[in-house]
Amino acid sequence: MHPQNIVILGTGGTIAGRAANVSDNIGYTAAQVGVEELLAAIPTLAQAGTVLTEQVAQVDSKDMSFAVWAKLAARVSHYLAQPDVQGIVITHGTDTLEETAFFLQALLAPAKPVVLTCAMRPATALAPDGPQNLLDAVAVARHAGAQGVVAVCAGVVHGAADVQKAHTYRLDPFTSGDAGPIGYVEEGRLRQLRSWPQAQAGRVQAAAGTIASLASTAVPRVEVLMNHAGAGGAIVQALQAQGVQGLVVAGTGNGSLHHELEAALLKAQAAGIKVVRASRCTAGRVLPTPADAIPDSDGLSPVKARVQLILQLLA
Repeated sequence: MHPQNIVILGTGGTIAGRAANVSDNIGYTAAQVGVEELLAAIPTLAQAGTVLTEQVAQVDSKDMSFAVWAKLAARVSHYLAQPDVQGIVITHGTDTLEETAFFLQALLAPAKPVVLTCAMRPATALAPDGPQNLLDAVAVARHAGAQGVVAVCAGVVHGAADVQKAHTYRLDPFTSGDAGPIGYVEEGRLRQLRSWPQAQAGRVQAAAGTIASLASTAVPRVEVLMNHAGAGGAIVQALQAQGVQGLVVAGTGNGSLHHELEAALLKAQAAGIKVVRASRCTAGRVLPTPADAIPDSDGLSPVKARVQLILQLLA
């Protein structure tokens, strides 16, 4: 039988937020409304096939943790393995959505769609954006041939490797930078512009060991630093003294570093700490040269480079 089920996993966020006043779009408490209650507000959602729900977590995404990621990855991999499941939708806060999306794509590279969606206004708002985003996310999860981890917000579909939150307030806060969006959802139909994130056969099964270790062992400590005028090496030395295992530095421009900060990072690297150089610019990527002493992030943003480095250290 052709798979029909869509699974919606709730993790909290603004989409599940409540405020005391319908006109208050920022003074709300996130992660208050259960995923079943979110669905109940959208009667049309279950009309085209079966929708299953599960509350995996209930957190403000600024507080996202590896414990929640481990639980989420376990449930996502469980449902991906079900032959009657066509795709998965995850409700999530906007603040760390890009990190969760990248984590799931890097870990699982799924051949079915895993669609993260969100809201910038709480469920109690006069005009909440969550219900439409959830409808659009389900439409993408049901799209024939959809695969990989994507984010859907304000009618735009972003790939996990490219999506970044670029605005603090507006209803379409995400960008895909130079790559551009995968497509647009228009009245429940996807207009696709470029290819889906790449799937890798067998990756979901192979990730079981990493998921188990995420849940049971200490996650490698990797911190993000930023280069800026007057940046020194003291913070590197302090983190080194605390036993940090990896450092991602958000360099200026093309990954450039203040000479004092660079000297401290090179010492840390020589002592066995993994160091990666990204850029604090929101667009473009670090272009390496043969003279580089610190490896670049291969186009990843600082926060995604951190996730990648943690997964590499776990492996």
